[in-house]
Amino acid sequence: MKFWIADTFTDSLSRLTGDEQKAVKMAAFDLQMDPSSPRLQFRRLDKARDKNFWSTRVSRDIRQIGHKAAASLLLCYVDHHHKAYQSAERRKLATHPNTGAAQLVEFCKAAKEITVECCLHYDGLVGYCGRFTPVLWGH
Repeated sequence: MKFWIADTFTDSLSRLTGDEQKAVKMAAFDLQMDPSSPRLQFRRLDKARDKNFWSTRVSRDIRQIGHKAAASLLLCYVDHHHKAYQSAERRKLATHPNTGAAQLVEFCKAAKEITVECCLHYDGLVGYCGRFTPVLWGH
């Protein structure tokens, strides 16, 4: 099995404490040496955009996120439990349309601006309160 480490993994690793980094490095080495080890507790991430994202347990709170294919494993991200899973929910491994290189694509909520006119009605009187722009969040 080919074993790869993405830049996003090393970036996220650098934001952890020294002790957490040490544990992650040991877990990554264990994963590379024996991906079938039950200690790693591989778990498919059901809410991830990419169904090939899995998590492995580093410690009680730290999780590694990897993209697991038939013949390869790419470590993509590492963080505390909830943040690691949120990362996988926002990303997908895709092929770049021009270069053909693998890339992690991040999806985020987009804001849509609309302009609304507002009129106040009070006891039979009508007053104009102006224009405002609320932000609507979508996917």
